[in-house]
Amino acid sequence: MNKNILFQNAVLYAEEEKVKNPLLIIRDGRISEIVRNTEHLSTKEDIELLHFQKTVKVVPGFIDLHIHGAAGSDFMDGTEEAIRTIQENLPAEGTTSFLAATMTQGKEKVLSALQQINLSSGTAAGGAELLGVHLEGPFISRKKAGAQPTQEIVLPSIELFEEFQGAAGGKISIVTLAPEEEKGEELTNHLFKNGVIASIGHSNATGEEALRSFGKGISHATHLFNGMRGIHHRDIGAAGAVLLDPDVSAEIIADGVHIDPYMLRLIYQVKKADKLILITDAIRAKGMNKGIYELGGQEVYVGKEARLEDGTLAGSILPMNEAIQNMIEFSGCSFEEAIQMASLNPAKQAGADSYKGSIKEGKDADFTVLNDEFEVEATYVKGRKAFEK
Repeated sequence: MNKNILFQNAVLYAEEEKVKNPLLIIRDGRISEIVRNTEHLSTKEDIELLHFQKTVKVVPGFIDLHIHGAAGSDFMDGTEEAIRTIQENLPAEGTTSFLAATMTQGKEKVLSALQQINLSSGTAAGGAELLGVHLEGPFISRKKAGAQPTQEIVLPSIELFEEFQGAAGGKISIVTLAPEEEKGEELTNHLFKNGVIASIGHSNATGEEALRSFGKGISHATHLFNGMRGIHHRDIGAAGAVLLDPDVSAEIIADGVHIDPYMLRLIYQVKKADKLILITDAIRAKGMNKGIYELGGQEVYVGKEARLEDGTLAGSILPMNEAIQNMIEFSGCSFEEAIQMASLNPAKQAGADSYKGSIKEGKDADFTVLNDEFEVEATYVKGRKAFEK
């Protein structure tokens, strides 16, 4: 698919510069050229003109490394229809690609979900592109289960992981686990050797245990501070260890509920923008009305946030464009840094930064148009319009 898009009243945030009113030349879904001087360009029939009343920002498409569902569907539903529904709804918040997150369930249910995700992987289905899988559980700590069903939690197992990876067609790229559990180190080593990111999450590891695991292959943290031992002045805990190690990247749910805004400011000041990744951890209730929804066989009560009956937070209903706005407001980071946390940083973790994560010649034509209120005006996936306000 070839297309030439001329932006008027827009600023394009390319990888290394800002370009006013550019022309994007798109060939086969990739950016062939960014034409910077377009003042004397006449709009011909082969140019699609995008004119905006107020100045907008054209930024890289957002990449969500941790999402369970949206619009009434969940990846654990294990159906093609559920996956397509999620894909079609994500561009409305500027998301152009993602990892499908599973959750702790019985082995057969996880295998079924992974098989269906594998069949849909690499497709955009008229929406966001499914890049692979974030396996969240079942190799986690019962003490930090959060909204993960404790009865389905099992000890880390290379054999079971390989069964899951087989069902997923090799598409599992991140595994959330509790490294302090028996055989946690063995699984971490196995993941590291096979190019899969081992992520500390739903973990009761002490600071010392967590720091030791970083030396054994853990390089990522699943929703920092949520579902992990927090900071105490006599034990920095898993969360403190993540802040302390400059090489460990950290997922952030920036809804102001999962992490206090002042803590978000502290995280940003300590970790810096390069190692922070904005995620939604959204569940099927995202984009839906208030009410009662299902998550892993449990009832979730959704109002301003999503909680189990006992008050435990159960994922989020956060759109990615709001996460970016919140991160800027709460942490004091720049607009460019917040966009980086939602695009290039997750692209690197997903192993997709050679073709996604920034607006650059040779990369996929995935971009989002934001207005000054952080509302999404339009979203393009591989040069195709996937959403328009």
